[in-house]
Amino acid sequence: MNTKYLMILSSVFLGLVGVACSFAPHEILSYFGVENLEIFTIIIQVLGSLYLGFAILNWTAKANLIGGIYSKPVSLGNFMHFVVGGLALVKYYFKHMELTILIIPAVIYLLFAIAFGLVVFGKHEFKNELNINQKH
Repeated sequence: MNTKYLMILSSVFLGLVGVACSFAPHEILSYFGVENLEIFTIIIQVLGSLYLGFAILNWTAKANLIGGIYSKPVSLGNFMHFVVGGLALVKYYFKHMELTILIIPAVIYLLFAIAFGLVVFGKHEFKNELNINQKH
C-alpha cells in the first residue's frame, strides 16, 4: 500500500480544519450555539493548533515508508486520533440528530480511521513500496 496519498489527504483535511479553528473560532462557536466566552475561543484556537501540527506531521512524513514497524508513531497517532474522534462525532450525532452537518466529518474521520487501521495492522509489501520511494 502506498501511503503517500493517504498522508497527503489527511494533512490537507487536518490543515483545513486547523485553519478554520485558528482563524474562525467565534463563527464555529456561534454555529453550534455555544456561548462565545473567551475561554471557549482559546480552546478552539488551541484545538486548531493541534490540527495544524498533525497536518504538518503528515505532510512532512508523506514520503516516508509508513506501516508495520516503519514510522509506527505516525501511523498509530493518526489511527488513534481518527478512531477516537470518529467515535466521539458519531456518539454526539446520535444524541443530537438535528445536527446533520456532523455526518460529513464523522464519515471522513471513520474513513481515515479505517485507512490508518489498515496501515497499522494490515499486511504490506515494504520492498515494493521502498523501491517506489527510492525512484522518486
